[in-house]
Amino acid sequence: MLVRVVRGCRSSLTTLLLTTVATLVGLFAPNFYRDHPVLLPQIYGQDLLTLVVGVPALAVSLYYADRGSLRGYDVWLGVTGYLLYTYSSYAFMTAFNELYLVYVALLWLTLFTFVGGMVRLDAATLKRDLSGTSVRPYVAFQLSLAVLVSLLWLSEILPATLAGTTPPAIAEAGLPTAVIYSLDLGIIVPGFALTASWLRNRRAWGYAFTAVLLVKIATLGGAVLAMIVFMILDGQVVPLPQILIFGTLTAVSLVLMGRFLVAIDPESDPVRAGTS
Repeated sequence: MLVRVVRGCRSSLTTLLLTTVATLVGLFAPNFYRDHPVLLPQIYGQDLLTLVVGVPALAVSLYYADRGSLRGYDVWLGVTGYLLYTYSSYAFMTAFNELYLVYVALLWLTLFTFVGGMVRLDAATLKRDLSGTSVRPYVAFQLSLAVLVSLLWLSEILPATLAGTTPPAIAEAGLPTAVIYSLDLGIIVPGFALTASWLRNRRAWGYAFTAVLLVKIATLGGAVLAMIVFMILDGQVVPLPQILIFGTLTAVSLVLMGRFLVAIDPESDPVRAGTS
C-alpha cells in the first residue's frame, strides 16, 4: 500500500510542513497580518484550529492511509479538502504578506492531492461497506447544510443587490468582494446538493463524497467556533443563535462522521485496483 499512496504522501508531507510554518508565523509573529482589524480574529481562529486540529489530523490520517486503511484514507482526503478551502481563501482574500507564495503553494498542493486522491478512491468498496447503513441522516444533513448556507449568504447578498449597495460584511472588512460567498455558493452548496442526490440514489460516489464532506465540515465547523471565540475576545458581538447553530452543526457532523467511519470495514482497501 505504501507504493499506492506515495504520490499523495509526498505532497501531504510538504503540505504539513508549509501549513505548520504558515500557522505558527500567523499566530506568533507580531502584527504579521495586514488585514482589516475586523477580520483578524477570524484569521487567528482559523490558524489556531488548523495548527492544533488540522495538522495533527492530516498527519495521523496520512499515516493510516499509507498503510491501507480506507478509514484513514477518507479522513486524509477530508482534511486535505479542509486545507484546500482554507488556503484558497488565504490566497485570494488575505491581504498580501510575506507568506503569499506559501498560500499559493498550499492551494496547489492540496488541490493536486485532493483530486488525485479522489480519482483513486475505491468508491465501490465504500458503498459495499455501508450497504447496511441508512443514508437518510446523511442526505438530510447535507441538504440542510446546503439550504442553511444558501439562506445565510443570500440574506446578505440579495438585499444589497436590490438596493444597489454592498453587503455590510464586505463593507466593514474593506473587501472588494467576498471570496467566501463565491466558494460556498459556487462550490460547497452545489457539492452538498449533488452528493446528497447521489447518496439518496445509492450511487457509489455519493458515499465517497459524503465521507470527505463530513470530515471537511467537522474541521471547518471547529474553525468557525474558534473564530467566534477570538471575535468575542476582541470585543465583537456574536449573536447567540449563530453560536448555537454552528455549535450544533459541528457536533452533528462529528457524530455522523464517526458513525460513517465506524461502518467501514477495517480491512477494506482504499485504492481502486489498477490506479497505483
